[in-house]
Amino acid sequence: MTGLTLIFINHYSWNQAMITFEVDDMTCGHCVGTISKAIASLDNGAQIQLDLATHRVQIEPIAATAQQLSNAIRNAGYSPAVIDGSSPIPVATKRSGCCCG
Repeated sequence: MTGLTLIFINHYSWNQAMITFEVDDMTCGHCVGTISKAIASLDNGAQIQLDLATHRVQIEPIAATAQQLSNAIRNAGYSPAVIDGSSPIPVATKRSGCCCG
């Protein structure tokens, strides 16, 4: 008799595509923090990149769908729009000051 090996695959562990949102009403560091927290509360393992200058939020989710992420950003008080086929966010340079004035 041969042994039986079971392999459990978490369907969320597959490398999902990067999801990019444009969030025009993300205007300051506080907005960045609020959006980051909203995403992390939904999908704690997600990789998140935010670029305040271009109003872009890129997420590589672990467990959440694009719709769920969009809803989380919207529930945090912002207006996300999915961007298809976008290029990665460039590494931001350090800036001083705040856009809120």
